[in-house]
Amino acid sequence: MTNSPRRLVRVAVFVLLSAASAAHAATDWIGADQGKLHLTAGFSDVEGAGGAGLVPLAFVTGYGSSDSWGANAHVTTVHLNDFQLGAYGVGIGALDRFELSYTRHELNVTGGPLDGLGVDQDIIGLKVKLLGDTLYKQDSWLPQLAVGAQYKKNKGIKDAAAVGLPGLTSPTQLGADDDEGTDYYLSATKIFLGQSFVVNATLRYTKANQFGLLGFGGDREDGYSLEPEAVLAYLFSRKLAGGVEYRSKPENLSVDTEDPAWDAFVAWTPTRNISLVAAYVNLGSILGPVTGETSDQKGAYLSFQVGF
Repeated sequence: MTNSPRRLVRVAVFVLLSAASAAHAATDWIGADQGKLHLTAGFSDVEGAGGAGLVPLAFVTGYGSSDSWGANAHVTTVHLNDFQLGAYGVGIGALDRFELSYTRHELNVTGGPLDGLGVDQDIIGLKVKLLGDTLYKQDSWLPQLAVGAQYKKNKGIKDAAAVGLPGLTSPTQLGADDDEGTDYYLSATKIFLGQSFVVNATLRYTKANQFGLLGFGGDREDGYSLEPEAVLAYLFSRKLAGGVEYRSKPENLSVDTEDPAWDAFVAWTPTRNISLVAAYVNLGSILGPVTGETSDQKGAYLSFQVGF
């Protein structure tokens, strides 16, 4: 990681720790009731939605009940073989039905022929719970359902001159159709308390290349595709869970043989105001035809979140 992202992470962690102290007293000064149980507030996934690590869940972020609201702030780092992805943002949940989030992505190439290149992206998310209650309706087969949308704006390619490509400023120059786009998704989540399992299935309608970091659409495919995602987790206790995730991705670009992503994670909520997610993650090959590095980009995922 370059010095600048390191400083950013240190500052973000300091801010989050300060926010955790304030969030501890949330019921006293802003009226948030924190009425939901541990692990049911959803963690902030890599794009800022209430979810796990890679996949959104039907949970609404925050611990606010159906009569209240809650919020979360997160900082996430994904350290791969040749890439470093930093993500930080905030999410707000209202009435246990509506969720609004903002996340900033900062991708830096840390190895190979493109070492030094960077890409930034902004993501604004909206989620609405449709029906069901995954926790309190154990006698019903119906899962909790939510729909969501994520508007993504690629901010361009940085420092390309450092790798001998001074004119490279946009993913559209790599074959992408556009530098902005919107993902749409439907998530179904069910908790089986008797068996301590959480099951989630998500369908995403998208044209994003590598989550949007390489633009949207491409010379191979320029339209939307329907991509499946899934989470299977085991509840070790009311504060600790572990599981696996799978996320399919479209292959729109000739310069990028994009593969599905997956991870194995542990999620821990030591208190209502602090949450941690650690994972081994594999995002598949990234820009393999360009870099010549066709092996999977895999490594560590770590996310720290505070909220109420």
